[in-house]
Amino acid sequence: MSAAVSPRRRTEVVDALRRGTVPSQGLDLLAVGLDRFSAALDKELDTVAGGGSVFKAVRGEYGTGKTFFTRHLAERALKRGLATAEVQISETETPLHRLETVYRRVTESLRTASTPPSAFRSVLDSWLFTLEEDVLSTEPSLGDASPERLSEAVQELLDRRLADVTTKTPAFALALRAYHRAVSEGDGATADSLAAWLGGQPHIAAAAKRAAGVRGDLDHFGAMAFLQGLLLVLRDAGHPGLLLVLDEVETLQRMRGDVRDKALNAIRQLVDEIDSGRFPGLYLVITGTPAFYEGPSGVPRLPPLAQRLATDFATDARFDNPRAVQVRLGGFDERSLVEVGSKVRDLYAGGTEHSDRILHEVDDDYVAQLSRAVTGSLGGKVGIAPRVFLKKLVGEVLDRVDQFPDFDPRQDYALTLRQDELSDVERQAAAAGAGPRRAVAASSADEVELDL
Repeated sequence: MSAAVSPRRRTEVVDALRRGTVPSQGLDLLAVGLDRFSAALDKELDTVAGGGSVFKAVRGEYGTGKTFFTRHLAERALKRGLATAEVQISETETPLHRLETVYRRVTESLRTASTPPSAFRSVLDSWLFTLEEDVLSTEPSLGDASPERLSEAVQELLDRRLADVTTKTPAFALALRAYHRAVSEGDGATADSLAAWLGGQPHIAAAAKRAAGVRGDLDHFGAMAFLQGLLLVLRDAGHPGLLLVLDEVETLQRMRGDVRDKALNAIRQLVDEIDSGRFPGLYLVITGTPAFYEGPSGVPRLPPLAQRLATDFATDARFDNPRAVQVRLGGFDERSLVEVGSKVRDLYAGGTEHSDRILHEVDDDYVAQLSRAVTGSLGGKVGIAPRVFLKKLVGEVLDRVDQFPDFDPRQDYALTLRQDELSDVERQAAAAGAGPRRAVAASSADEVELDL
């Protein structure tokens, strides 16, 4: 499979793993254990592309691959022509109860198959181009008309397309009209300011807002209507929907009680609006830990939301329903950890002239040894190991085998986990696994003792 991978795609994936982060694309090359979700997710993406809407809650402990899952889903969405956006919820920078901030992060992270973040301005311009093409296809004679007459016809079509949005948020439609006018007249400064205002950015020049007939900045309530307008613009620009991921929503458990309740209510409001059909073309995904969905500081604090997300997980995980509103990720076991490590090794080998040496020195047996070593250093917790394991495999083993002909990972490499390279959860696991010795290093993969 790696032989058919483009050099750029391979490099992006390997570089991300070397940094210890989840690649933004190319995840189909690494996917392990997600086949059971594929049919249901593809059907839901088809529903969204057809004008429907979907809400999905993903649950899993740290290390079970929630970010990997959502980015893998995003790749599938992009292949269908949808736009995607990923928003990291945080207590200070992107609090969930401030939907105007969430909307701004959506436009900042917006991407399409052809345009990386932020694709928002590109989508706006593509939308205007589509409107003009639609006008000319309806009235070909306008092709010979003056620019002013063509602009008027485009404005008329724009008004008709925005009729539903105008009734709920006139400001969005006003700003779009003014943006079209500024682009038509070559007023770049005003167009830039209005594009930023439409994207939810604060502190826009007053002159640009006066030109559009709007005032102030986007607020919490206006954000819902702006999202509705964004979906309409996306659809007319050739993107039938938007996959929006709100990642790490469990962080709201650390917020003050009243703020936490507002955030939970914001989720409930979004779920209800999706159910009502207000957001055609929206696939909304939230991710969180089991403690968020079940704990006293999470979803149960708002019974109406808890009722909407309630899913039976008492049955054997083999029979989990991937179509349910809430799905759980089981995380990695030893077999799947070795499998993904072998995939990464093969991917790496496919991009170097020393592939034979890499496949020989880092064979499946060594990959399994390294996975056991990393897992053992993290207290035997396989679910926490993938990030560190792949980071070590790429940056400390594969890179060295590739660059140094006499490097033998079995003889020359000593696994060491430094405190400064671990996350809080990983440090806790390492400390617990080390016991009174508090050691997080082993001289070789074979010397790691596992407490299983």
